[in-house]
Amino acid sequence: MASDPPTYDRPTPAELAEAVREFLQEEILPGLDDHRLKFRTLVAINGLGIAERELRAPTTPREEDWELAQRIRAGDVPEGTVALLKEQVAEKLRISNPGYLAKYE
Repeated sequence: MASDPPTYDRPTPAELAEAVREFLQEEILPGLDDHRLKFRTLVAINGLGIAERELRAPTTPREEDWELAQRIRAGDVPEGTVALLKEQVAEKLRISNPGYLAKYE
């Protein structure tokens, strides 16, 4: 008998981060006059955006990355390594700072 996929309580961690980010961005930030508090709130909003994207990103262990790093350190750089590394950096930027990546694509 096949079992159904597990169900999780709502909201999910990504949905919670999104809700808090939207609250700060739409309801708190517009009313702030203190520049320091406004800056810190923007930092929090940015951090929550990163957390949202991180929580929604597929996570796959990359044992082969450790092996590739060891090969590169040993002077054995396989063909296609630069393209692979560029794509991995792009993946990380899609999470941490998608606007930055968009400027160079």
